[in-house]
Amino acid sequence: MTALTRPKPEPAPDGASTRVFDIRGMTCAACATRIETVLKKTPGVADATVNLALERADVVLTPAADDAVVVEAVDRAGYEASPRAADPAERRRQREAEEVARRAAYRRTLLVFAVSAVLTLPFLASMGAMLTGGGHLMDPWTELVLATIVQVVAGARFYRGAAKALASGGANMDVLVALGTTAAWGFSTWMVLTRGHAAAGHLYFEASAAVLTLILAGKLMEARAKAGTTAAVRALMALRPETATRLRDGREEPVPVEDLRAGDRVLIRPGERIPVDGRIVEGLGHVDESLVTGESVPVERGPGDPVVTGALNGESALVAAVTATGEDTTLARITRLVENAQSGKAPVQVLVDRISAVFVPVVVVVALVTFLGWLVAGQGFEAALVAAVSVLVIACPCALGLATPTALVAGTGAAARAGILIKDIETLERATDVDVVLFDKTGTLTVGRPTVVDIAARPGVSDDEVLALAAAVQHFSEHPLARAVVDAAAARGLPLRPATGFRAAVARGVAATVDGHAVAIGNSALMAERAIDTAALADAFARFEAAARTAVWVARDGEVIGVLALADPVRPEARAAVATLKARGIESRMLTGDNAAVASSVAADIGLGGWRGPVLPADKAGEVEALRNAGKTVAMVGDGVNDAPALAAADVGIAMGTGTDVAMETAAITLMRPDPRLVPAALEVAKATRAKIRQNLFWAFAYNVIGIPLAAFGVLTPALAGAAMALSSVSVVTNAGLLTRWTARLAPEGDGAGRPAN
Repeated sequence: MTALTRPKPEPAPDGASTRVFDIRGMTCAACATRIETVLKKTPGVADATVNLALERADVVLTPAADDAVVVEAVDRAGYEASPRAADPAERRRQREAEEVARRAAYRRTLLVFAVSAVLTLPFLASMGAMLTGGGHLMDPWTELVLATIVQVVAGARFYRGAAKALASGGANMDVLVALGTTAAWGFSTWMVLTRGHAAAGHLYFEASAAVLTLILAGKLMEARAKAGTTAAVRALMALRPETATRLRDGREEPVPVEDLRAGDRVLIRPGERIPVDGRIVEGLGHVDESLVTGESVPVERGPGDPVVTGALNGESALVAAVTATGEDTTLARITRLVENAQSGKAPVQVLVDRISAVFVPVVVVVALVTFLGWLVAGQGFEAALVAAVSVLVIACPCALGLATPTALVAGTGAAARAGILIKDIETLERATDVDVVLFDKTGTLTVGRPTVVDIAARPGVSDDEVLALAAAVQHFSEHPLARAVVDAAAARGLPLRPATGFRAAVARGVAATVDGHAVAIGNSALMAERAIDTAALADAFARFEAAARTAVWVARDGEVIGVLALADPVRPEARAAVATLKARGIESRMLTGDNAAVASSVAADIGLGGWRGPVLPADKAGEVEALRNAGKTVAMVGDGVNDAPALAAADVGIAMGTGTDVAMETAAITLMRPDPRLVPAALEVAKATRAKIRQNLFWAFAYNVIGIPLAAFGVLTPALAGAAMALSSVSVVTNAGLLTRWTARLAPEGDGAGRPAN
């Protein structure tokens, strides 16, 4: 599988829209390829992609076409299609109906398998007795009755599928199974009808019965394994409650979630799931957001804090004001991203689809050549027929069609559970080749919120007094540094004193009167403007600036009484993230708009391989392009509007989920919580998913490359061929399903030794 540079999708026609359809009746890769081919030739369809594992078609329709065009085209191809509802409530009901239908279909298949298995057991028992010398062959007429029932009951689904495929001008797995088993059953029936009991020893009823039974067993196991790989989206959809308790005029009223509007207030009782995105207005407690963000530890939420749909409320009742509902919620966005990623098609899948399109006709030709070859070699009609039937049965293209999508579905689903949203398959491809990661600083490697980290007070003045006076004045300011001072005072439990006469000096600081004292807070320019002597604390001020802190003077009645040191603290997880990337041979660098002193301090603290600062947003994108032109595969990690150009320019853009919508829309990967350790985890799950795709394709091709020649040369009987064919699909899906156990085993804070495990 080759690495990609930048994806270049075909532009959709003006006014075109993408619609999603659920497809029923597909059995193998040839089916998906056939539907895709038919749709692309349909007037009004600009493009179409069919996913076998998800039983889904993504169709780009021109303005002149509608859903009926797609439904009719799929029907002509011999399959069924139904458009997915746009309304969230209707879509949920549709999913529930689909799940009920899927379970009913599984039960029907299980019943048919049970009947087929019971009727096939006598054949196997008879063969076992003969091989051990302790029994005899079954009566030919008994064999005919049992095999015919199996052929009719178990073979019906394959005959229907084959008829639809041939009627639409294509061929699929059903054609191979129908041809192979009918040939074995038909020859044996002819022998019984013409020779009676003399036909004993020349019958192959056990082959046709065993093949059908084994293939049904494989289908059952495949269905269970596929259900495991697609569990991520179903789990996400199950998180959203159907009703909520709205508070109106002092009354509680249960209402459907669809009826809520922005600004409504909802009551969330202990143990309930949060029905909407909102902001808490009353209450304080812990919320479990693990299934939405991947964060395993419940987080504290209080007035002013955001809450997301699907999170589980803890021990306290909360009241939240609705900010988003329906398709605008975080949960809906996550679900869309996961579904879109899972429905994508890897570049290698294009080659697989081409092979699948001609695979069945080629196999039929190989079977015919095998049959004629055995006849020419003088081995007789029976031997030639058995070899040809074995070729038809073992050469099922199911495994080829399932190899890529099942691994993709499992990998992106596991990533979503860990709080990593991968936008599409091309992103996953490129992420495996990243060798340089560029980090934004503020909000990505740092908390993004300045805090007071040190205080130097004049002799005779306490730290608390300095902080209390500063907070009283800064309370009137909305500047981030001012908020940091007020928060620091609140954290120490200091009362907020009243201040009057607040005045702001642009780019210099602020001043006000507190308890009759004139208080000024700001930089050296403000102190010089007010002729305030700063010599007493000049050393402390210089020390703070040398440590890349923002130093702020605090003066009272014309005299400096203290210096505050503020800094945007480094996220404790950042060191572990950089160390993990370094251990994997991936270089980490930082781009920041902050000054060189701050950038240098943060880079040294975290252990980054390089940094640049100050850098303008446009220059960040230029840095990305320069590295890409030098042959590097670049990932950019950021969270703000100013990071969007660089995120778009990078091979892989990674946005922190706590950042702006612009950053998340631009990025190819979104991290649902602000933990830099998820960056190496995202690259790791991409690598694990690609490895599974390669493994699956190897085994899928290996089964056919090895199995078809063995069948052609008579080494495999039809029954063994059927078992091998069923095993090929099951092994591919099961191997992909192992990815669902992937978890982001993050390194402890400050330790880069952790590894995401597969």
